[in-house]
Formats: sequence, C-alpha cells, structure tokens
Amino acid sequence: MFKRSFNSNNNRRIKNFDPSVLVRNSLNLPTQVQEEYTSTHTFADFGFSEQLMANITERKYTSLTPIQDQTIPLLLSGKDVVGLANTGTGKTAAFLLPLIRKVVQDRSQKVLIMAPTRELAGQIDQELRSFSRRMGIFSAICIGGVSMQGQIRSLQANPSFVIGTPGRLEDLAEKRKINFSTFSTVVLDEVDRMLDMGFIHSMTRILSVLPKPRQSAFFSATLTPQVQNIINTFVSERPITISMKTQTVLENITQDVVQTRGKVKIEVLHDLLIQHGFDKVLVFGRTKWGLEKLATDLSRRGFAVAAIHGNKSQSQRERSLSEFKNNRVKILLATDVASRGLDINDVTHVINYDLPESYEDYIHRIGRTGRAHKKGIALTLVP
Repeated sequence: MFKRSFNSNNNRRIKNFDPSVLVRNSLNLPTQVQEEYTSTHTFADFGFSEQLMANITERKYTSLTPIQDQTIPLLLSGKDVVGLANTGTGKTAAFLLPLIRKVVQDRSQKVLIMAPTRELAGQIDQELRSFSRRMGIFSAICIGGVSMQGQIRSLQANPSFVIGTPGRLEDLAEKRKINFSTFSTVVLDEVDRMLDMGFIHSMTRILSVLPKPRQSAFFSATLTPQVQNIINTFVSERPITISMKTQTVLENITQDVVQTRGKVKIEVLHDLLIQHGFDKVLVFGRTKWGLEKLATDLSRRGFAVAAIHGNKSQSQRERSLSEFKNNRVKILLATDVASRGLDINDVTHVINYDLPESYEDYIHRIGRTGRAHKKGIALTLVP
C-alpha cells in the first residue's frame, strides 16, 4: 500500500548556542501579568451522556481549561480545528471528549489519532479508556517496540479509536491490517514534534488516503511553515485556529544555571540530588549511551533511578515511567525524543545534564515541571 522512503536529515536544529540565551531567569524578564481566564461553558453544556459525565466527574474535572472551553464546541459542531497549545493545558481531553460523544451518537464513526512517540500514544489511550469507561468504546494502540500481533488482533475487533505512531501505522497498512479509508475523523497531536522526528512522509501518506470529507484536528506547540503546509494540504475548508500558547506558561518555573567550574559533571549532579527538596527529578541527557552510563553511575552511588531512551524496549520504558510516576524512584533520566509528551505530576526539578539542541527543546524540557499551577525549578549545567 505504501512505499517507504527514509530521510537521513532528521530536521534537527543547530547545536551551537549560548546557554545564557536559553536560561531566561524570571528576574531578568519583564513581569507579565496574565488575566485569569473565565470559561464560557461547563461540561454540562455539551450534551454528554450520563456515563461520560460520571467519568469526567470521577476524574475530578470540575471546570474547563481555556483550550477545552474553545475547542470542544467546535469539534462537536463538526468543524476542523488547529489548536496551538503547550502540553499540560488539557488539550488531550479537549479532543477526546467531543469525539467520544461523536462515537456514542453514531457507532459507525471511527477516529484515528497520530502522536509522535509511544509514550504520548500510550497516555492518550489511557485518557481515552478513563473517559470512556463502561461506555462500550474500544481502542487499539499501534506503536513500535512491541509485538505487532496483539495490535493486529485489536484492529480485527474493529475499534472505534485507533491511536498510533506514524511508523507503526504505516507498517500495519503495508500488511493490509488497517484500512485508513474507514476513518471519518483524524487527530494529529504534537504535529511539530512529528515533523522534527522525521515523520513527514509517513504523515502525508496516511493523510492522503483518508476519506473526504472528514473532520480533522491538528494540535501543535508551534505553527511553523511546515506545520502550516501540512494543514493547508490536507484540510479542504479553512480550519478554525485556537491559540492558547503564551510565554507565561513558564511563570511557575524558576530557571537558573549551575556552573561546574571544572568539576566532573556527575559530582555536581550528585551534590544537587542530595539536597533537600529534590524530591522528583527529571534529568535530560543528549545520547542513549550517555544516559545509560549515567544511570549505572547514579545507581552505584545509591540513588533510585530509572531511564527512558530509544534503546529501551517499550515494556522497559513503560516500567520506568510507572516507577517514576508512582514515586518508586525519584530520578528519571530521559532523552528528548523519548520524553515527548510526558505528562507527569509533581516534578520538582528538571536538570539539563546535557544542553538541549535548541531553544524549543529547552522550553519543552523545562515545561515538565511547574505544571498545574505548582512551582518548579529548572537547572542547566554549564562549564
């Protein structure tokens, strides 16, 4: 069905930059006052079923976030939507809730959701299962790193939702195990990250065989020319753009640099990790090999540590995430690619053990802390 072509240029950005440009300490920035957003809707306004409302309440969702308040009515009315929002703004529920109602009202509807990483696809699937409990809605998750046979069996059950990464979805299409022409709705989450990771050809091939007309929703942290081109190519009518991006999302994060001054970096990291308050720490490194060595060294020093990177199997990555989320380990090591879309509560510190490759990657990294109106600290190690 598809002819695969591989692009050696993974669209990575220039690595040479001044770290002082990255660390925008709040003391050096003009104070930004963000007006409090007042929702114009409540969950009860959307005609959700009694069971869906019960599931929303069970999740302790009491009020709508801005992206939910503006996106849910549009998707319910069948509009195409472009949502510009950072992670942690409630965007997953913003597209899942109206699409669950769409499926409940017409069981012939099928929804395809594409995400850049296994972890993000898994989180979307978990959210879907939570919101659709006891509603007879089934999903299939199609990601690499695990056996394809179980995914094929899930697809054979004709699920209403299919959530996957572009590469594995293409693999399944080549084996004729998934028919994209049956999907009436498509959601692309973190489109900019999928492009950064080299998925542009897979994305465009999948989108090109989806039926028309269809409902489309694109979510991205940035609206680059490449993202805009994807939208323009595959949306027949002008979509409605909802922008919830704001620099003030960083207002809960204290940023600083830690100078190593010739000291071995792991010694500097050790000295940080033993300080009071470093209760749940996400450490970013650049390479899989470097992170694995760091994990071994920290374990030998007595730290409870887990790691996620491309050389880990999917089960290993899921176990590491679970241990960190459930506070069985207090330190998680991650590469940028492996960490895309991570949504973990109560991360007290983000430490850039290795410098990120761009300012965008820096913002993505430090945004793992200071979430849900809590305070967080981001530290970057520099010579």
